Amino acid sequence: MNQTFPALIKTSFILLRSIAVVSSSVTTIVSTILPIFLYYSVPNSRLLSVFLLLVFGAFLIHGVLTHVLNDYTDHASGTDQNSPAILSGGSRVIQTGIMSASSLGILGKWLALSLSLVVIACIMFGYYKIALLLAVGLWGAISYSLRPLRLSYRPFIGEWLSLFPSIFVLGLGGAWLTLDSIPVWALQNATINALFCMAWVMVHHIPDREADRIASPVKKTSVVWAVEHFGTEYSRLPALIYFVLTGLCAIWLGIERIWAMFGTLAVAGAAIFFVLTMQVDNHDQVSANEKIILILAMVNGVWLGIFIY
Repeated sequence: MNQTFPALIKTSFILLRSIAVVSSSVTTIVSTILPIFLYYSVPNSRLLSVFLLLVFGAFLIHGVLTHVLNDYTDHASGTDQNSPAILSGGSRVIQTGIMSASSLGILGKWLALSLSLVVIACIMFGYYKIALLLAVGLWGAISYSLRPLRLSYRPFIGEWLSLFPSIFVLGLGGAWLTLDSIPVWALQNATINALFCMAWVMVHHIPDREADRIASPVKKTSVVWAVEHFGTEYSRLPALIYFVLTGLCAIWLGIERIWAMFGTLAVAGAAIFFVLTMQVDNHDQVSANEKIILILAMVNGVWLGIFIY
């Protein structure tokens, strides 16, 4: 893996898949940091430090490690090679010859090991909160893609045991590191942002359903499970379920956060509309709608951050 520095930078940027990280991880961070900036008396220098720390961790774990391990595993099973590869199908660094599969696997495993040592060091020096945040992120990345668990290949389990806790805990991070206790609004924002993330990931899996079905082993995502049980048109079912759950959680906000509730209901309703009206066999349309849903995810996260009262 001998690359020039510009080529290395380009490879790193491709692996990051920045749009996905910004619309999920960075959005949930902003959703917690923004209200602390607006309504709490936390020194700006401290808040900025926490924000940058969380964003750096998000790009390192959710951006690099998660995608490196996912690319490696999906290439080994064969699903990425058969993906339509519009927004889905991995970063394509292996398929385009930018990196070899073995180099990517080594990079991922060394990065996971290095971050595990950082977790141990944080515990030794008493940074328990940071250690836990890192540990949950590592759990999500490793359990999602690597054997023996490889939870992304199991319907529903992958998003609930790997994806949801990673985004949820990251969403709590800003409040946990800056406030004496975690307020209810932070729990609400983290939950809704994590559910919204799970929902758009289900949309992301729709174009890959046939490639996932012929992979070895079969990558039985929730989308593949729905297709096998109910037919192709129901490939949208997992996304709809998670968007409906997002809308139901908006009711949790109640009268105390009525503007936040209305905003989340409107955004979840719009997302449901785009999922219901898209043609699941039209990969370009699904990917176009996914881009809109990513924007909705960011709008919703910021909206929740503004209206905590």
